[in-house]
Amino acid sequence: MSDVQQKAVAGRSAETIVSVSELVKVYDEGKQRLPVRALNSVNLTIEAGEFTALVGPSGSGKTTLLNMIGGLDQPTSGTVVVAGKDLSTLDRAELADFRLWNLGFIFQAYNLIPVLSAFENAEFILLLQGVSAAERRRRVIEELATLGIEEELIDRRPGELSGGQQQRIAVARALVSEPKIILADEPTANLDSKTGDRLLDKMKQMNMETGVTFLFSTHDRMVMEKADRVVTLRDGAVVDHESHRHL
Repeated sequence: MSDVQQKAVAGRSAETIVSVSELVKVYDEGKQRLPVRALNSVNLTIEAGEFTALVGPSGSGKTTLLNMIGGLDQPTSGTVVVAGKDLSTLDRAELADFRLWNLGFIFQAYNLIPVLSAFENAEFILLLQGVSAAERRRRVIEELATLGIEEELIDRRPGELSGGQQQRIAVARALVSEPKIILADEPTANLDSKTGDRLLDKMKQMNMETGVTFLFSTHDRMVMEKADRVVTLRDGAVVDHESHRHL
């Protein structure tokens, strides 16, 4: 475990890593349609080391909230503070740099680069960070092995891998740079229940061992059952949040 990860584990119960205050997002869909209020005065705090699920019906604002926390979209009003940074104070270049060093993303559609091998996809963030070739290889091989990707698969391109294998590559890419928080949008939606359950167990294990914070947008009951806390959104607002022991 790295020094960064050890500090995360040691401080996981005390540090607030995400603070959302009075967050509003309105999409203007043009003259022919009324504006859509995707988020409605959302307030939410996530502590370091949490394994949290955002749930709610389609259109409730889960993905929009995840995108706001990840700095992928701008709020109409309100504040988003992640790892001590108010994202509204960062310009586009600063946001990109902040995401590079602090956030990991797992997308429902995997978002792997089709012309790159599994290994090259997993190491991509480390390349951007300027990590040496030897260190990149060590960390990527170690992460892929932890996620059950056999070494004979690492030179295959995404199109030559199963959906479960592609998703594990996407998880490895998110984790290998040792981010402070992983944002995962419906990460099990395209997986069968057995593969999804194994992948969630791996992520939960990493959460417990390294202290990395996970925030999921999900409809999957398995994710909810493994979460420390379930936050429910409806019509763009948080309507409930309970720890797992109360569910």
